[in-house]
Amino acid sequence: MNHAALESGVPGSSIARTLDLIGDRWTLLVLRAVFRGRHRFTELQRDLGIARNLLTDRLHRLVDNGILERVPYQERPVRHEYRLTDMGRDLSPALIAFMQWGDRWCTDGPPPTVLVHDACGTPIEHTVRCPSCDDVLDPREIASRDNG
Repeated sequence: MNHAALESGVPGSSIARTLDLIGDRWTLLVLRAVFRGRHRFTELQRDLGIARNLLTDRLHRLVDNGILERVPYQERPVRHEYRLTDMGRDLSPALIAFMQWGDRWCTDGPPPTVLVHDACGTPIEHTVRCPSCDDVLDPREIASRDNG
């Protein structure tokens, strides 16, 4: 059974709800920048080259939806930085999957950035594994079933 066919076009699906929260280009790029250590508004704006009003809008949406939190880093005047919540950190595998897909299908030559394990420097792999048998799964081996 094709799992993608069951999700596509269903307004109440998990994919549709996720896209409502993070499904535009600028939101994904803001998240990528925060994962890369950019936490302050000026750092984000400089890193992304995004207009102030667009960045403000995306940051407010991410905070309002619990993906980022505003944390004060200076008292006078009060200034905030943006930090990932647990909900935001859980987006890491999805962003890695997008990146590695883009590295394979949207670049000529080597990838522009390589993600490595911080402790040992080894490039990471993004895989989907069965928790029971530990097999790495091909998308054709994944089926969907209604959980209702």
